[in-house]
Amino acid sequence: MAHIRGAIFVLGENMNGMLVIVDPQNDFINGALPVPGAEKAMNDLAEYVKENGKKYSHIVVTCDYHPVSHCSFLDNGGQWPPHCVAQTSGAELWPPLQNALEGMEYEILHKGDDAAREEYSIFRNPHARMRLMDLSDTKKVEHYDICGIAGDYCVLQTLKDGSEIFGANKFQVLCDYSPSIDGGKALDEFIKEKSICIK
Repeated sequence: MAHIRGAIFVLGENMNGMLVIVDPQNDFINGALPVPGAEKAMNDLAEYVKENGKKYSHIVVTCDYHPVSHCSFLDNGGQWPPHCVAQTSGAELWPPLQNALEGMEYEILHKGDDAAREEYSIFRNPHARMRLMDLSDTKKVEHYDICGIAGDYCVLQTLKDGSEIFGANKFQVLCDYSPSIDGGKALDEFIKEKSICIK
């Protein structure tokens, strides 16, 4: 069931859906760059995945996977402390969610692996974008449920790009599982602007 500006819609059970989970990584939960409310949100998401994950045609998990020289880091002139550095524990998936995904059909797509590029959105990574487009076509995806960390950065930018590519009407935001640094303001504004469903 989805809500939009006071109305309620029930998605057809025959619709092929993809769950897109954005950056559910240790550094954004209890590591180098924690987002308020992220631990509870990701633990709740893990329960949601256990109960509903197999209803989706596919699950895509996006992950920052930065080199130590990444341009977004403070030491390199960026605005963030070092986080989600490739092959470190901070870049790994939150363990409860990782456990929930076991046995599901899912795939991890990396972004931010080019030191010179900031890629809040998975669609800004050329290889990941190509793979996601291919999956959408192969799985005949008709709608996308999106959530993750942080709602006002990587979730929002992925949602914006995805809406331009597939259409805003193909997306639903799982707001309970999308904690934001700004408390949800930016994500909510975009949802209202584009009349995107929330779930």
